[in-house]
Amino acid sequence: MTELEAGRAGTLAPVHGGAALGRYRDILIALIAFAVLASLPLFTGSKALLDFVIRCSAYGLFATSLNLLVGYTGLTSFGHGMFFGLGAYSFGLIMQKLGVPIPVAFVATLAITAVIAAVIGAICVRLKEIYFAFVTLAFQMLIHSTILSWASFTGGDQGLRGGIPRPAFLGINLANHVHLYVASCALLILGLLAMRQIAQSPFGYTLRMIRDNATRASFLGIDVWRTKLTVFVLAAVFAAMGGMVMALFVSGAYPEFAYWTISGEAIFINMLGGVSTFLGPMVGTVLLLLLNDTVTRFTEYHGIVLGIVILFFALGLRKGLLDFVAEWFSQRRDAGEGR
Repeated sequence: MTELEAGRAGTLAPVHGGAALGRYRDILIALIAFAVLASLPLFTGSKALLDFVIRCSAYGLFATSLNLLVGYTGLTSFGHGMFFGLGAYSFGLIMQKLGVPIPVAFVATLAITAVIAAVIGAICVRLKEIYFAFVTLAFQMLIHSTILSWASFTGGDQGLRGGIPRPAFLGINLANHVHLYVASCALLILGLLAMRQIAQSPFGYTLRMIRDNATRASFLGIDVWRTKLTVFVLAAVFAAMGGMVMALFVSGAYPEFAYWTISGEAIFINMLGGVSTFLGPMVGTVLLLLLNDTVTRFTEYHGIVLGIVILFFALGLRKGLLDFVAEWFSQRRDAGEGR
């Protein structure tokens, strides 16, 4: 080995070691988080609290998947909710029409979503900025219109009626509320862990490079179109996971799951929590659901209150809550080191 090669090896070894250490740390944090969430039913009999966590699981997966596009790749999608609705409807229809085991329906739903996302993404990711945003919105409106018009198959504006069958598998009975709660927490933690590994992988840093300067990334030999398409499909798959959790929670699927407002909620969640930190969308999810549950209890003008909150974050903080906290801690640390 030459001296240059030896120097490179000495430089790269700590990098790979640090990446492996970070991966093990993320897994440990995920296990601790799941243990805490899964043990919650042992300490409280509040069904409302368990329902709140299930809803956070569905919307948290959905919003974090959107952040793979917005925060890491610089692709603002106005139609990401179509995959949330697609996951809910595909899973519900497979269970109702075919009666297969839940794991089979789960995998089939992810496969269907990936194929449809690949077709839509192949068109959308060629476009830039506002054109990308509005074409994704157009596709969402198309899927929503299809759900409404194909009433014999989807139930139309009434949604999927008759409930979603929940046959037991591997000793897990999702008809049991506690089992459903634990399964939702498991899907949330697994989904977040997978997205975290994607964000911290070389592929994730390639996404950041494309976000910052796509032209330079192309000059460096990166296939920008293929990379964008890949993350588009991945984000769609994780959004579909959130849709399946919601379908199991409400035992059905409704056109509102694929309406354009669901995409607006995901963007609002990312604005609340922040897009430059990985857990920002989860913080935004908790904040939004708490705001909805609290405000609607006291006033019917919840839209005005949420609008004021948006203005506060957009004009006041000019960033999400977790972004603001992370920046504040960074400034305090730098000031401490300067002394």
